[in-house]
Amino acid sequence: MSKSRLIGTTAALVAAVGAALFAGSFLPANGDPILSAANAADTAAPLYYQDPDGKPLYSPTPKKTEDGRDYVAAPAPSDADEPKGEHKADRKIKYYRNPMGLPDTSPVPKKDSMGMDYIAVYDGDDSDDGSVRLSPGKIQRSGVKSEPAELRRLRTLVRAPGTIQLDERRISVIAMRAESFVQKVADVTTGSRVTKGQSLMEIYSPAVSSAAAEYLATITSKTTAGIEPYGRGSRQRLVNLDVPDPVIAEMEKSHAVPITIQWSSPRDGIVLQRNAIDGMRAQPGDILFRIADISLVWANVDVAERDLGGIAVGQPVTVRARSYPGRDFGGRISVIYPQLNKETRTARIRIELANDDLALLPDMYVDAAIDTGNPAPVLSVAESAVLDTGSRQAVLVDKGQGRFEPREVKLGRRGDGYVEIRDGLAEGDVIVTSANFLIDAESNLKAALKGLAEGGNVQGTNAQGTDAHGGHAMGGKP
Repeated sequence: MSKSRLIGTTAALVAAVGAALFAGSFLPANGDPILSAANAADTAAPLYYQDPDGKPLYSPTPKKTEDGRDYVAAPAPSDADEPKGEHKADRKIKYYRNPMGLPDTSPVPKKDSMGMDYIAVYDGDDSDDGSVRLSPGKIQRSGVKSEPAELRRLRTLVRAPGTIQLDERRISVIAMRAESFVQKVADVTTGSRVTKGQSLMEIYSPAVSSAAAEYLATITSKTTAGIEPYGRGSRQRLVNLDVPDPVIAEMEKSHAVPITIQWSSPRDGIVLQRNAIDGMRAQPGDILFRIADISLVWANVDVAERDLGGIAVGQPVTVRARSYPGRDFGGRISVIYPQLNKETRTARIRIELANDDLALLPDMYVDAAIDTGNPAPVLSVAESAVLDTGSRQAVLVDKGQGRFEPREVKLGRRGDGYVEIRDGLAEGDVIVTSANFLIDAESNLKAALKGLAEGGNVQGTNAQGTDAHGGHAMGGKP
């Protein structure tokens, strides 16, 4: 047997078996005629279930509303594309469009170059109000989801790295204002924590001793004692030499000039620098100690240029130190430095942080999260609902019954997956949040086909895309 005859015989057998199976599958056991299409549609399971009020709420299984009403079962896919209450046979065909979506239409049925039938477009399939209408079947298959535009508080976090720095207003330097000698230094080293009034060293200064003797002579003299103006200049001289107030008060009480003076810390803090050594000679201006109060520190962070518009002085900030995972330090923006780093395109921001337990140390790395959101709620929709062309932004409003209307909007801030709508929508408008690009493509296709039909390009086209006079369907010359 030849190969061609073998193939033909095999095809005939397959066709015969298929016909027998087809007949057997649709023929009831009692010998009744084959079920009609209407009976098959009646026994088919519903495609989905929809809210009884026509709202864009769907369910794949039977469901009830909050007030106890049943969702309405949608028809089977064969009927899902038909408008309610009418059939395609009762509607007027406007024209036929290319099955591949090409901008080619025809007033009569025809086939494209691949042998596919053109698709009929009926009255009512398109509208003049700019909206697009989809059947429930298309909506279900496309996965269209909608939600209303609501008032929300958009919380936008700007994250930026930084370091801990000392508060410049809380640093003190201890330096002599006259030639002095360090008699003895207290048990204080670099890094030690000291309190205000704690003794740091003993100083002998000829200039201080001379000024102290002059002051005591003035306030103890029988001639000038008790007279207000006298002694004021001598006391001011001691103050100008930076003699601590407790030392001056002790001299006024004891009426004795001490040989050495106890020099104390002017504030609570840590010792950043210690240069004092027992027996050393200190010239005026020599720094012997540097002390800083770290109960309040700064966090200097670098914020990207694009985020500066939402940052203002006084905004709350949450800072996390890499040394203390899981712990948050609260602060507020105190200064936005008036300059931009041209290489990194960042601006420096100063954040004041309370550091009561002294956990934050200078030059420690931190990460800041700045809440730039407005505390007042604003009208917003999901970011996925916005169709952004670059120069224009629009959303699709779900009008119900399968109708969707494009609406141009003006956007504001973004945060938490939502975007502020400043103009174009009202609270409660139902907006498409999923599959909106498919609806947009359907709308563009229908608009193009409608314009093509109204432009007179649908008259007399044949299957090859030319009219009766030989011209092209797209308006080409004969």
